[in-house]
Formats: sequence, C-alpha cells, structure tokens
Amino acid sequence: QVQLVESGGGLVQAGGSLRLSCAASGRTFSSYNMGWFRQAPGKEREFVAAIRWSGSSTYYVDSVKGRFTISRDNAKKTVYLQMNSLKPEDTATYYCAAGYSWAQVTRDGDYDYWGQGTQVTVSS
Repeated sequence: QVQLVESGGGLVQAGGSLRLSCAASGRTFSSYNMGWFRQAPGKEREFVAAIRWSGSSTYYVDSVKGRFTISRDNAKKTVYLQMNSLKPEDTATYYCAAGYSWAQVTRDGDYDYWGQGTQVTVSS
C-alpha cells in the first residue's frame, strides 16, 4: 500500500509562487503515475496535473498551463507541483494521488491512493 503526504501549502499573494511536495512510502513508487487534484469550497474535485511513471509525459488542465509544472524525483519518492503566477481562483485544497502505470491520468477514477491534502490560499 502507498502512503502519500502533501506539504508546502500556505497563504500567498496573487502573483506569488509555491512549491507543493508529495512524499510517498512504498517499494514501487517509480512504477506509479502521479497526479495533483484540487477542490475549492462548493466545487467538485478537479484534475490539475499528472506525470506518468516514466516521467516522459505530463498533462495539465488548461487553466494552469504555463504557470504550473509537475515533476518527480523517484530516488526521493517525491512528486512536486511548482506553482507560479498564482491567482485567487487557484485557492483550494490540493491532493496528490498515485495510480497504476497502465491507467489513464486525468480523472480521479484513474488513481488508487490519495493523500490528505494541503491548503493553498491566494489573496488578491
């Protein structure tokens, strides 16, 4: 079983940056696709970004393209989300998730393990 713990959230002004981290336990981290999702109050959980197990392909929701970058360090069993040019509409609880390598990566149903989330608040 994979355990995921997010960190790096906080309060930042619009235009600022944050880097979220998701640390994983388990023997086979490098064999999983990894994704980031977010959920704002009163809204459904939304796909944000994903990276395949090989690191060869990344995916982003249109609203964050050019501002967010997902990456992974398999030696550290960690996935990152670098968030630049933050906007108030980015305010949400951010979750990382792990899915099997053969799965798709843009839907919550593609993932089998989830972290507890970290809060990101962007003030205007």
